[in-house]
Amino acid sequence: MTKKQLIMEKSIELFAKQGFSATSVQQITEHCGISKGAFYLSFKSKDELIMALVDYFMEQFIAKLDYAVNREEDVLYHFYYEIFFAFKENSSFAMLFLKEQALSFDEEFINKCTYYDHLLEKTIVRMIEKVYDPSIQKLKFDLVFSIKGLLNTYTHIVLSHHEWIDFDLRMLSNSLVEKTDILATHTKSPFFTEEKYQLLHHSLTIEVATKEELLHQLKGKIEEVEDVYVKESLSLLTVEVEERTLSNVLIKGLIENIRHHRDCMWLSYLLFNYFKMDRAQEK
Repeated sequence: MTKKQLIMEKSIELFAKQGFSATSVQQITEHCGISKGAFYLSFKSKDELIMALVDYFMEQFIAKLDYAVNREEDVLYHFYYEIFFAFKENSSFAMLFLKEQALSFDEEFINKCTYYDHLLEKTIVRMIEKVYDPSIQKLKFDLVFSIKGLLNTYTHIVLSHHEWIDFDLRMLSNSLVEKTDILATHTKSPFFTEEKYQLLHHSLTIEVATKEELLHQLKGKIEEVEDVYVKESLSLLTVEVEERTLSNVLIKGLIENIRHHRDCMWLSYLLFNYFKMDRAQEK
């Protein structure tokens, strides 16, 4: 474990107990057993550490959902299950994140939350397009907010009561699949049309990672990871980003190889969407 990873993991424990504002750099360094100098070699400030934690948590979260949506069957079920499993597995930080998101007046924090929220919506849209037939597509933007409403309500319930109630996540996921199907098949008067949806997000642009950004991240991960199998897959993917030579099946296999490494999950998400966009442009 690197010094940076140590600081991130240990600081989560303190933030979960005390909140972001009440936790000092001094407390973090004492909890980690390191000097302040060692802290500032990894992070310029506590705010930078907090942003790194938000990025780490949300990148893992979005990447897992994207993978669930790309499954061949039971897409809706796996989408819901992955969400609740991720929040339950990281319940302390997830609850803190939700509270801070509601109370924060920090522009950078709000913008970051907005960015990931929009990525979630894009994933939900793709899921709806995959799961339901064309007759439902006119409802998809309205359905996005219905799904987000269900997620918001049930996530708060699960997180707030998980210590004394052992929620059956499979049963919960199946129940939400049923509710979603009812909304999708019986809604007659959708409120949010595509036009209204685009007006809400007119100032947001979510770009696919550029070739240069991917190469930078790939080379950084090759230096960081110790797993020889993952390192070799990263090297092959670096070559593939620079010059397309492999089939789509082989590229997908290489991305799958790195996806299971916790520090490469977000990179696998970026690569998958980069190559998918690249194929679309070729057509």
